[in-house]
Amino acid sequence: MGPSTPSDGTEAGRSEDATATAHSYPSDETALLVIDPYNDFLSEGGKLWPAAREVAEGIGLLDHMRAVLAAARDHGIRVFIVPHHRTSPGDYRTWDHPSPTQRRIVERQTFAVGSWGAQWHPDFEPRENDLVMSQHWSASGFANTDLDMMLTQHGIRQIVLIGMRANTCVDTTARFGQELGYHVTLVRDAIGAFAWDEMTATFEINAPQYAHAIPTTEEFLAAVNDRSPADRPARRPGS
Repeated sequence: MGPSTPSDGTEAGRSEDATATAHSYPSDETALLVIDPYNDFLSEGGKLWPAAREVAEGIGLLDHMRAVLAAARDHGIRVFIVPHHRTSPGDYRTWDHPSPTQRRIVERQTFAVGSWGAQWHPDFEPRENDLVMSQHWSASGFANTDLDMMLTQHGIRQIVLIGMRANTCVDTTARFGQELGYHVTLVRDAIGAFAWDEMTATFEINAPQYAHAIPTTEEFLAAVNDRSPADRPARRPGS
């Protein structure tokens, strides 16, 4: 069963401020953050794919992620891969208070070290000049990682997020980014979840309070492409 409102980004409850499509994404100060593009999340046979499938197929998640990533590379926008910690059997067992999610991760050995599930989905493997950040242990791609430092070192002021999972790693990373002073964009149909209610909570309740833009993939591509060829940077080697 799909969401109670259309999944094409036209629902009446969307915030006018957060979904304005005229925003500009200069390549020299914009980064695309691809959150947790693991087989366990995004591939048939992945441990979490059965939970993600309905929403992913309902919004065209993989196609939209591919389109956003291709556009970023085509326009010289730097790509940052923001991965969750790859799990080992002994992880968290000596911790004083692992979270409920961390307990489930260690029980299931989600993103297990050396496993196929902890490999990148083949369509989202890093290329030369993409940057792979240190792994986050919980939901935020910023907490206890090098993400903020590396964004700063590359002159990034704006971050665009796609990937998994809407109400956990994406939402938390985006909130943290806004707190650090970044302009935050969530591409609403290039971000997946395990339930339609999670999508509603993220994009209709939470994100409009902190995100600067919540476009659909089509809207984001239109904004990125709204430049003449002369204004577009040359593609980086290997990008």
